[in-house]
Order: sequence, then C-alpha cells, then structure tokens
Amino acid sequence: MLNPNLEEIELSKEEYQRYSRHIILPEVGLEGQKRLKAASVLCVGTGGLGSPLLLYLAAAGIGRIGIVDFDVVDSSNLQRQIIHGTSWVGKSKIQSAKDRILEINPYCQVDLYEVRLTSENALDILKPYDVIIDGTDNFPTRYLTNDACVILNKPNVYGSIFRFDGQATVFNYQDGPNYRDLYEEPPPPGMVPSCAEGGVLGVLPGVIGTIQATEAIKIILGVPPENTLSGRLLVYNAMNMTFRELRLRRNPNLAPIEKLIDYEQFCGIPQAKAQEAQQQMEISEMTVQELKALIDSGADGYVLIDVRNPNEYEIAKIPGSILIPLPEIENGSGIEKVKELVNGHRLIAHCKMGGRSAKALGILKKAGIEGINVKGGITAWSKEIDPSVPQY
Repeated sequence: MLNPNLEEIELSKEEYQRYSRHIILPEVGLEGQKRLKAASVLCVGTGGLGSPLLLYLAAAGIGRIGIVDFDVVDSSNLQRQIIHGTSWVGKSKIQSAKDRILEINPYCQVDLYEVRLTSENALDILKPYDVIIDGTDNFPTRYLTNDACVILNKPNVYGSIFRFDGQATVFNYQDGPNYRDLYEEPPPPGMVPSCAEGGVLGVLPGVIGTIQATEAIKIILGVPPENTLSGRLLVYNAMNMTFRELRLRRNPNLAPIEKLIDYEQFCGIPQAKAQEAQQQMEISEMTVQELKALIDSGADGYVLIDVRNPNEYEIAKIPGSILIPLPEIENGSGIEKVKELVNGHRLIAHCKMGGRSAKALGILKKAGIEGINVKGGITAWSKEIDPSVPQY
C-alpha cells in the first residue's frame, strides 16, 4: 500500500508522542508517519542484517512487519545479531525477533513465516508486502528473492556483508536495475566463503542493515528513485572507513524474468554436493575416536596436518597437529611442505568440520600423496573428545 488512503489512518495520542521527532521533520510530517503506519515490509532473514534493520523499522513505526526465517539462535550469532539475546539461544529466531520488536513498538503487527523461502512459496509470502528487504546470506535465496520481486513488481532493498566489507543498493524500484543486472550468474559454489568460514566484523551488519532500513523508509515515504540507492551500489569498507559508489544500469540483453526456477540447481549446489560426496568417497576417513586412540598409543608413524587458517589455529588445535592452510595447498606451496613432513609416514588431515580437509586431500592425491580425513574435524573433537577445546 505505497499509496494508502491516509484519511483512514489514525495515530493515537501515544503514537503522536512516540513519533514526534519524525512528525516535526518537514520531509516526513504527519502524512509521512501515516504512510509508515500503513506500510508493510517483509524481511527475509533475521541474521546480521535483519537484526538492526528490523529494530529500526519497528522503532520508525512500520505498521506491518513480516519475517521469514527457519533457523534457531546460536551463541555464535550474538556477536552481531543484536535483535537476539542469550536467553534465546537454541530457540526460534523469528520468535525472538518478534518478542524484541513488540518490546520496542507494540503498535507493530508482526507476521512470522518459519519456513525456508522456496520457489513454491515465495510469491505467496512476498505478495502482501509493499517493500521486500533481502537480509540473506546465500546466493540461491538472493536470486529467488530478486526474481520474485521482479515478477510481483516489488522494490527489493539489498545488502550483503563479508569480513570488513559491505554492499547495499535498491533493486527493482520504479523500473530500476535488479540483482541480475549486477550479477547475471552466480559464482561457482565454494568460491565465495561464507561468514562462518571467513568471519565478519560484528558492527558491519549494523552499518549495512541500518542503510537498508533507511532506504526502505524512504521508499515508503515516496522519495524519488534518484534520491535512493536505486541504480547505485554503495560499497563500504570498515577497515579503511571508506564508502564508494558504483553505477548500476539495466542490462538490455537479460532475458525477462517470468517464472521462478530451481535456484539450488541454478547456483550449482546439487552438482557441488555430488562432486564433494564423490570426492569424500574416494578419500579414506577416520573418526575422532580413532584419532584419539592413535594419539594415545604414542605411535609416531603418522603426520597430522590442520588446513584451517592461522587465526582459527590460534583459537583451538588438536595436540600434535601441524598447520598448513588450505590456500597454501591450493597454490602449490603447501604440497612440498606436506611431502617433506610425510616422508613415508601416514598422512592425516583435519579442518573445522571436514570439508576443507577433504578438499586439501583431493589436491594432495592428485600430487601423489594419499591421506586420511578426520570426520567432523575439530568441531567433532571438541564435542566428542575434549570439551575444553573452544568451538567457534
């Protein structure tokens, strides 16, 4: 309802006081505050980006807020997902978000969709809302959200974060460019590390999420496209504290988006999983219990390498492990190190959960070095062998 009948919208005496700092802004005023109350916004995800933007949308007086998420709160979320608290660990994220939103503003209607967004349900979920905000962290859901917004003609407020870098823009606003104009095709699976692998500065999503909330509010207020991030990609680097802009334009050669597709297939996820499964079948595995027994036996006929990053190795390590990060094995410099270490010994490799070490062993196998992967990596070691080893 981006053009509501404002005569039907009323503010209570308490709301006049609550939103007074908005109402006295000439650019917002009473009419603008009524627009916010009449508006509906759907946020896909309640993670790093969804947390701050939901808090500010609620505080701003958005009348109806929808949230899509099916995850539970984990303690590792709390460093950046500020809408959740310690008491909600292990519980539903969207229930946690609703509880916090209503604490901030009891005048909000909060709709919960505790499901995975799919091609089967996306159009039905997005359709009732005026503005869609993409707070996701994976390519299939980003393309799905984008395509559904194009089909339904909904503005899509986009943000992404990684390590110290963030991006924000507005897609599909009044015939502006959409996500496929920026990234026509997804990168190969595994090329872009997740935040769980690469990390993220805790305050970074606060900056990008707040920008997303700002753009959503401006769209609802009727700000013209040229005064929004439509057609502009804002790139933020927290380490250097710099902002820069890239111009975005419609790609006239893109095929029209007329229906939703299988986005897992489009992003190569099934193919990558099949390849990974095949690779793991070709590589021998051992359990953490078997590794513990080998270490306790005092045998010296093996070499245990850790292929995680150096900063991960500082957090936790398995006794006797030698750090050779996966990037070194990928660029070839680590292969010679492994050859020198093995020298007739049995090679065992581990990482955080087993994926990177399996990849490393696959590369080493092509170089003529056979090895055994530790199933579940150091995470399994912490859970099943030594609880004093920190999990991260």
